[in-house]
Amino acid sequence: MKAIRRFTVRTVLPEQLQPLHELALNLRWSWHPETRDLFRSVDPDVWAATGEDPVRLLGEVPAARLAALAADRRFLRRLGDLADDLREYLAGPRWYQGAGPQGAAPLPAAIAYFSPEYGIAAALPQYSGGLGILAGDHLKAASDLGVPVIGVGLFYRHGYFRQSLDRDGWQQERYPLLDPDELAVTLLREADGTPSRVDLVLPGGRTLAAHIWKAQVGRVPLLLLDSGIEANSPAERDVTDRLYGGGSEHRLLQEMLLGIGGVRAVRVYQRLTGHPAPEVFHTNEGHAGFLGVERIRELVADAGLDFAAALEAVRAGTLFTTHTPVPAGIDRFDRELVARHFGGDTALPGVPVDQVLALGAETWRGGDPKLFNMAAMGLRLAQRANGVSTLHGEVSRSMFNGLWPGFDAADVPITSVTNGVHAATWIDPAVVRLGATEIGADRAEEAMTTGEARRWTGLERIGNTEVWELRRTLRAQLVDEVRHRLRASWRQRGAGEAELGWVSSVLDPDVLTIGFARRVPSYKRLTLMLRDQQRLRALLLHPTRPVQIVVAGKAHPADDGGKRLIQQMVAFADDPAVRHRIVFLPDYDMAMAQHLYPGCDVWLNNPLRPLEACGTSGMKAALNGCLNLSVLDGWWDEWFDGQNGWAIPTADTGEGVLDPDSREAERRDDIEAAALYDLIEDQVATRFYDRGSDGLPHRWIAMVRHTLVTLGPKVLAGRMVREYVERLYAPAALAQRELAGTGAFRAARELAEWKARVREAWPVVRVEHVEADCPDEAQELGSALALRVQVALGPLEPADVEVQVVSGRVDESDRISDAALLALKPVGGPDLDGRTRYEGSLELGRTGPFGYTVRVLPAHPRLASPAEPGLVALPPEAAGMDAGLLR
Repeated sequence: MKAIRRFTVRTVLPEQLQPLHELALNLRWSWHPETRDLFRSVDPDVWAATGEDPVRLLGEVPAARLAALAADRRFLRRLGDLADDLREYLAGPRWYQGAGPQGAAPLPAAIAYFSPEYGIAAALPQYSGGLGILAGDHLKAASDLGVPVIGVGLFYRHGYFRQSLDRDGWQQERYPLLDPDELAVTLLREADGTPSRVDLVLPGGRTLAAHIWKAQVGRVPLLLLDSGIEANSPAERDVTDRLYGGGSEHRLLQEMLLGIGGVRAVRVYQRLTGHPAPEVFHTNEGHAGFLGVERIRELVADAGLDFAAALEAVRAGTLFTTHTPVPAGIDRFDRELVARHFGGDTALPGVPVDQVLALGAETWRGGDPKLFNMAAMGLRLAQRANGVSTLHGEVSRSMFNGLWPGFDAADVPITSVTNGVHAATWIDPAVVRLGATEIGADRAEEAMTTGEARRWTGLERIGNTEVWELRRTLRAQLVDEVRHRLRASWRQRGAGEAELGWVSSVLDPDVLTIGFARRVPSYKRLTLMLRDQQRLRALLLHPTRPVQIVVAGKAHPADDGGKRLIQQMVAFADDPAVRHRIVFLPDYDMAMAQHLYPGCDVWLNNPLRPLEACGTSGMKAALNGCLNLSVLDGWWDEWFDGQNGWAIPTADTGEGVLDPDSREAERRDDIEAAALYDLIEDQVATRFYDRGSDGLPHRWIAMVRHTLVTLGPKVLAGRMVREYVERLYAPAALAQRELAGTGAFRAARELAEWKARVREAWPVVRVEHVEADCPDEAQELGSALALRVQVALGPLEPADVEVQVVSGRVDESDRISDAALLALKPVGGPDLDGRTRYEGSLELGRTGPFGYTVRVLPAHPRLASPAEPGLVALPPEAAGMDAGLLR
């Protein structure tokens, strides 16, 4: 018989144990080993049975055990100390509080960070993969550094999905219902006790309402909007049913609730708590892009701005981070669907539907005029944007080049901040203890928090024996975990206990262990290692240098291609001849990952280059002394140095990303798989098993030590968040303040008017004549060219533009690379024909083929980049940025 209503009955803690609630409801426990140890000591069996979830633990521990703890003075002392430690952590000054340089503008009072998913802890399953884990690590690092971030997301009643396998190795999905009363979240309530609520108007007179759950991530509040409430009709209740589920309109409603509803939730939180208003809004991928539209509505309503001025004010304080390296990874909606939700009686006051549609229009060559592009909107609504690794920044500038017609990709105003990972979440406590023995516990904590390289010096003194004993211990822990999970998986697949005796001999704690775990889209190439199965078997079963591999990953429920890849991997791993050397573990999540990364010797990553935007799993492995074996993509392209792992060669066909079913793609995969086998056999395994007279692999240990010392500070989320603060958040807050002024937004109005005037006049702006001293003759290094340029500005003034010389090395087609910029100065006023003369001296500082061209750009002190307005005027002969060649 099915219950007609569900609710949770909470345990009443004795008064002496009340601080346990305080500790359980702050997710800092998920990265604070001492607090986890305290909860484990409450009842080790219940702790394990509840998946190491303090909230569930407190709901299920027997009353007799609680009574005993309430009388246990040692336990109460530990509890009191940890409660005091948490309060000090929440209130005390941290890096951010002392980060603002003297004389500089104050750092932002608050930053709102929007993401569709968050990976904080396995006990709060609101994530699917790397994007969510990155968002969770961003909040944790912000908390540790004292950065005043407010997180905003959605509360998914069914999370993503739990994965299992059937007897044939086909992925099965299930969506267990999440009861928020059993999670580390609290409902925001008004003063009268009623739940706080945000509403969105929908077509047909409908309303989408949502309550707001707050998860406390250390110092950072995370607001999660939940549409599964009685005020909604059944269709609207399901808007936040599951992560990345449903059809196009369902996804659109999710993203409207995240963006528009998210801003409204922040305002509710400000009103209830007195929290400072965010000066910067950070959009983590395009899903939350509608937050800019809501903020425009606010400024039109509250400050009396028109749309154009409100847009400038919003852009100044908005940062957009893109994570996808391919157009197919961007959310795109039917233009008419968006128009229906932002027009007529559903229009946001002061925000005309045609202006909303223009924000997401694919206006570039090859764009689809019938679609609304969320990334395009995100970029148009943000004055600052970034990719998530240096290589991904380059890819993003090329991918979005169409939004800045007339500019080379290098000029596109998208920078990069390479992702990082939260050390305290991903480093095994044993690794921390080993480091602390050499540099001290306090300094080890500082090193993990800030990512300052100087804090990591000293780790190079850790002895070889200590390093190798730790690696063996971690590998043995992983072997035990794999056997436990593999047995459970086979039982789910229908195997009886009598069939599973072989599981107790799976893997060997003394064998070279390779890990591969991630989502399973085709570009990550889960099955590349299976290209030559005979060769792989030989590696696994080598008589003196065997290899063992642990594989895990989930395919999207709608991705049958990804499910087939998993099935192929499972079929190979099921073979009795090799199943003791290779395993596939279903239901990859944070809990599994925290065992995998420390226990592996090598982390394998073989995506199609350059489709891995960053690839943070290898960072987490590196923090535990695991070496990387990866294609030079994402972060590995940036930080591989030849001593911290191995680079898998890329078979560059010169044809870009190939159709995975084409013959060229098959050939490429064969070449790269062969290179992978060669690396494992000839370099990786050889070095791992090359032992000295003391039985230690000294060269391997040297690589482990080098990885910890050199990569440790680079791969940290603390380093990443510091970069965001210094390079993006602080400038965005300053720009926002300047446009707001004292609240009248006079500067925003002036900037909008200036842009409108420049756009109207731009069609008549042109470079009419360029001359230089002897431009067609060879020039000597160190000499200079005197340049004179005639520019027609129409109604514009010289102060409205900058005339630049773009110079540098040129290729066979006269394209300029490694460009240098020189601003020319106006000389006198316009002549009788209305032309203004510009002059300057171009120094020739390099030898070889050299060229230059001239361009005119809008210029205004409040532009973050000269390319921001997307306007450029070139000489007729320089169409397409061809150089005026000079040899």
